[in-house]
Amino acid sequence: MPQPLDSAAVRRWCRIALDALGRAREDIDAINVYPVADGDTGTNLYLTVESAAQAVAAAEPAAPTLGEAARAMAHGALIGARGNSGTILAQLLRGMAEVFSTDPEPAAPGTLRRALRRAAASGYEAVAHPVEGTMLTVAVAAAEAAERADGDTAEIAAAACAGARAALAGTPGQLAVLAAAGVVDAGGCGLVAVLDALDAALSGRAPDASPRERLGRAGPPRAAGPADGAGCPEPVGAAADAADAPVGYEVTYLLDAADAALPALRARLDALGDSLVVVGGDGLWHVHVHTPEPGPAVEAGIDAGRPHRVRITALAAPAPPRGPRAARVIVSVLPGDGLAGLCEEAGAVTLTVRAEDPPGGGELAAAILGTGAREVVLLPNDDALWHPAAAAAEQARAQGVRVAVIPTRSPVQGIAALAVHAAERRFDEDVVAMTAAAGATRFGELAVAERQSWTTAGICQAGDALGLIDGDVAVIGADLSDVASDVLGRMLSAGGELVTLVIGAGAPDGLAARLEAQVRRGHLGVDTVVYEGRQSAPLLIGVE
Repeated sequence: MPQPLDSAAVRRWCRIALDALGRAREDIDAINVYPVADGDTGTNLYLTVESAAQAVAAAEPAAPTLGEAARAMAHGALIGARGNSGTILAQLLRGMAEVFSTDPEPAAPGTLRRALRRAAASGYEAVAHPVEGTMLTVAVAAAEAAERADGDTAEIAAAACAGARAALAGTPGQLAVLAAAGVVDAGGCGLVAVLDALDAALSGRAPDASPRERLGRAGPPRAAGPADGAGCPEPVGAAADAADAPVGYEVTYLLDAADAALPALRARLDALGDSLVVVGGDGLWHVHVHTPEPGPAVEAGIDAGRPHRVRITALAAPAPPRGPRAARVIVSVLPGDGLAGLCEEAGAVTLTVRAEDPPGGGELAAAILGTGAREVVLLPNDDALWHPAAAAAEQARAQGVRVAVIPTRSPVQGIAALAVHAAERRFDEDVVAMTAAAGATRFGELAVAERQSWTTAGICQAGDALGLIDGDVAVIGADLSDVASDVLGRMLSAGGELVTLVIGAGAPDGLAARLEAQVRRGHLGVDTVVYEGRQSAPLLIGVE
């Protein structure tokens, strides 16, 4: 069912786009051959949209208008923009926000048409030397298709997506480097995913449709792999080899400066390098340039205003030297300080988070790099953290760290994985053993419903006790203890050798003792261990 283009639609757009780029990230990285074949376009776009989504979520309590939500999205993208593609995407979002801020909500079809046209125009204005066959071309095609379309905003968005996909498929005919590699433009590929998310947010269609079928292709599709679903082919030939990229540096920074200082800054940076993109406005700018001399590029910013968040990254540089580092470290993301203490005793580095404030890819990358280890195993311990964890691992690998992410969906799976960790094993062998232990652990959780909603076990009401097994609601009841007992019984019906109970905030008094007695009575030979996790969920259950 079509949905209005309002602030709620912007929130849905952010959420769907982040998930889509998370699934597409590795495939988009794989086809990144222009402007530099450094294999990070998908990761950069994911991190840019992650920052945008966080800014929109932070603005949500104030019940923002469409214009305010769109401006928050654009501002979040601006301050968190990564790479050439992320910087351009930030400017495209800013162009749309400028139009949304001037019209009433919900936005009319004409408003969306003008927003897409303004986005494309502002993208070209931000790039010093626009090149056809890139995400700029895709943005223009989306705007032109929207202008030709009739109907409501959902139909306009669908037409824009169709135009963008057609333009993406044609990018190899516009850029020789893409044709040589047999790929479409990586930045354009990511922009199609973002526009497809807008289509999903407005049309009401399921957001889990395969991006592989929605994105354009050049040449034969790549074989499906762990990141299947991204919709982009694998690069072939020397053009896809990042080692062939020119030696230099990517310099980015945020800049507080008056509008009047920008023309001189652009001219100075343009003489220092290429891939120059300057986006923003209202005194805050994001500067991106590739240059063989990073120092003068930063000095130009100092002369123009106040640069901050300065990032200098080598392009096609050799792997960083290995200084004295810890051999291998396990990083475990945990929802309570009790669990953190338990895992720290077992030798892990922990990151304690709250359910209402999950960590982003940047925070996880900082935790990985902060260990100073040569090898890191990351345990996200939450389904929702899989995409940020994968993006963080990619960032850390670019810094010379060997990283493996084990897809632990619950802290009890993380505990099981940590229990079999052996530093004396080879890295791959250790990762395989930990992954097997996590996969052999069924997990349950006790929760309290916040509102009426549909679940896999039926309709629940606010205040109901919910029992989840492997992430799905299996039991709905009135009493937490009764629901916990029911969940544990169902989990043990398939057998087990060890039950782990992690007691959290709000657990009824005596719950652990009641469940331990239940195991002793009905399941001889099954051991039980109890931990005080102090997480927000009243109870976590693991059965190995």
